[in-house]
Amino acid sequence: MSNKHLQFNSRARILLTWLGLFSTLFACAVTANFFANKASIEHAIDTVEHRIILDSAFLDVGSKTLDTPVNQYAVTRYIERLNKVLQTREIPVIVLSIQNVAVPVDVDVYPSLHTEVFNNAEQTISMKIRSKTSFQELHFSWLALGLSFLLIPLFSLADKKQVRTRSMEEAASPPKPKLIINLQDKTLSNGIDDKVVTLQNKPLCFYTALVKYCIEHPGEPLPPHKDVPPELLALANKSFGRLIELGHTKRKRPDFNANLDKTLSEIRAALDEVFSSFSEEKEKYYPPRAQGEGSRSKQHSYAIPSIKQEDITIIGN
Repeated sequence: MSNKHLQFNSRARILLTWLGLFSTLFACAVTANFFANKASIEHAIDTVEHRIILDSAFLDVGSKTLDTPVNQYAVTRYIERLNKVLQTREIPVIVLSIQNVAVPVDVDVYPSLHTEVFNNAEQTISMKIRSKTSFQELHFSWLALGLSFLLIPLFSLADKKQVRTRSMEEAASPPKPKLIINLQDKTLSNGIDDKVVTLQNKPLCFYTALVKYCIEHPGEPLPPHKDVPPELLALANKSFGRLIELGHTKRKRPDFNANLDKTLSEIRAALDEVFSSFSEEKEKYYPPRAQGEGSRSKQHSYAIPSIKQEDITIIGN
């Protein structure tokens, strides 16, 4: 089942990589195509305008100086011939009118309108040119599709190499110990080596309760000169009741407020042995000792400040 799952993840990762690669290449192709079309249209408009300006010397567009009218027939024939050449060469522009002499143009094919006016020696000549838009000339990029298929093996190899490297790093990194409280066996262990320590009922129940209390009440101090909080006592009594259910004891419930120093000392001794090979990790589970002023210091707390739910496993809870 795990092999199929890994294979599925690998295929899904390759598919997502290909989609990302194709999308990127396609976007680049479309963007380049858009600006190329835009430049092509602008160049075509300039070329057509320049052609009309040159031909206007021989085209009967009327004369302001001589007060002669535009020869509409000649201008119409000129526009039609010019447009035919433009369409034959698949140039994305077409002439709509010269000197207000217009010819029919499909505005759906040529939606953009460009107006230009220029002066010659005898006349002011106006022209209107329609063009396609840059978006109309966009098309599917087969080059992007082909390149994505050609490049995906390289990305797949790089991805596999990265996964393999990460797996080797994870395999090389030492496993981290985790506190395992086993109420069925009345033991503490770290889940890594074979260090297993058996605890008496009272310290085992109190430590199980202490761990739960500190997870539920992070940052709450537990000064040893005060009575054990009712919530912590309730958890300890619950753990003791569980030991009775498991058949480990028929004795009377202990007083968890009495001999607290001894109880904590037994817990610390068990943790010292369980985490003898993991001194740094031990601090996460260790009820702090009093520093310098004795175990009854008013500033001291035996609460375990940094422990979290994911740091422990309780068996038989």
